[in-house]
Amino acid sequence: MSRQVPTYELYGEKTGREPDFWVHCETIRSRSSLHQWEIRPHRHESFFQILYIEGGSGDAIFGEKSHAIRPPAIITVPPGLNHGFRFSRDIDGLVITLLRSHLSHPPGERSHLGEWFATPHLTPLDRDNAEAAYVMQTLKRLGDEFESRRSGRNEALAAYVALALRLTARISHEGNAHELAANENERRMEMLSELIQQHFRSHKPASFYARELGLSPTHLTRIVRSMTGNTPHELIAGKLVEEAKRQLVFTLGSAQEIGFRLGFADPAYFSRFFVKYTGETPRVWRMNEKVRLEGV
Repeated sequence: MSRQVPTYELYGEKTGREPDFWVHCETIRSRSSLHQWEIRPHRHESFFQILYIEGGSGDAIFGEKSHAIRPPAIITVPPGLNHGFRFSRDIDGLVITLLRSHLSHPPGERSHLGEWFATPHLTPLDRDNAEAAYVMQTLKRLGDEFESRRSGRNEALAAYVALALRLTARISHEGNAHELAANENERRMEMLSELIQQHFRSHKPASFYARELGLSPTHLTRIVRSMTGNTPHELIAGKLVEEAKRQLVFTLGSAQEIGFRLGFADPAYFSRFFVKYTGETPRVWRMNEKVRLEGV
C-alpha cells in the first residue's frame, strides 16, 4: 500500500483554520532547519509556492522524481502537487507562498502561461542574463517588502510576484526551446554523419547534404558550426582524410590506388588534398606512421 501524502495548509503546518494572508514569505533556512533540512513529501491544495534558491544545494522531489538544485534557481510548485525537498545546511533563499485564488493568472487558465503555472518547474538562473538578474533582484525586494509595513505594501508585493512569475516563465520557456533545438541539432548531426558515411567517396557538395536533410545550405552550416566548430565541407574532407589514413596503414595499395578508391581521378590532386589536411604527402605520412607504430 502506498504511503499517504499529507496535505498541509502552510509548509508543514495543519491548523484547520482558513489562511489569513494572500502572500507569505520567509527564508528557506528558517523553516527547513526545524526539520533537519528535509521537507518530506506533502502537498498544498490552496497554495502556489515559489522557492528562490540563492545559495547552497539540494534536491526537489516532484511526485516520484528527484531534481538536483543548483543555485541560483527558481522552483515553482502548483497547488495539489506532491512535493518535498532536501537542502544542504548552507541553503540560502526564500520561499514565497501565494493563495491560489490570488494568482493573477490561475492554474488551468487556457494559455501557455496557464499551462506553465499548472506544472512544477525548476528553472536555473544565469547571473549574466539580464532578465534572470532582474528576477533575482525582484524576489529580494519582495522579501524586503514583506518584512516592512510601509504604505502600498500589498500593491508592491502583488507587482513583484506578477513580474517575477512572468519573467521566470519566459526564462523557463526559452531554456526549454534552446534544449529542444539542441536535441534537434544533435539528431540532424547524426543524420549528417550517416549521409557522409554513405556518400563521401562521391565528393558530394555541402548543398547535397543540406537538401537531403531538408535544410538550406546556410542553415546546415550554422548547425554544423555550432555543434562542431567546423563547416560541412570540413567534415566531408575530414572523413576522406580519415579513410585515406586508414587505407594507407592497413592496405598495401599505392597512394594512387587509394586516391582512386576515394574518388580522386587525379593522383596529384589527391596528394595536394592530403597535404592540405595533414602537412605531408600520402607516401611520407605512410612511412612516418609505420615507423611510429613499430616503435610502440
